[in-house]
Amino acid sequence: MITDAYNNKNDELFEDENEGTFNYNLNNPTKVNKLEIDQHSPGAKLDNEKPMLDLVLGDFARALQEVGKVGTMGARKYSEHGWLSVDRGETRYLSAGLRHYFFYREGEEIDPESGLSHLAHSAWNALAVLELYLRNNK
Repeated sequence: MITDAYNNKNDELFEDENEGTFNYNLNNPTKVNKLEIDQHSPGAKLDNEKPMLDLVLGDFARALQEVGKVGTMGARKYSEHGWLSVDRGETRYLSAGLRHYFFYREGEEIDPESGLSHLAHSAWNALAVLELYLRNNK
């Protein structure tokens, strides 16, 4: 917290190494405003509108490790990066992901073939669908 740079008795300044300086209104805790900082001042970083990828990689670390196990199993079973060349991949991976999800919903948590979580398989397939969609439509 920065106390000497701002004198409004209802507000306090907070500094975040990734996002810069924020004005936090003590009377309205839901109101947080990013203060304008000159992009040429020391320590300025213009990434306020960019995705905070550390939230995904950090907060979903266990889930992503399980998805990584599915990807590794698939690469060993078929070939590394071979999923990118599957005919009608978006449709087929969507179907595969839904099958794994439905098995999970029916009470089967672990895929008997791989020994891995059906939810991890479903997540891997969802990521494959999204990646193929983005590659094909951007």
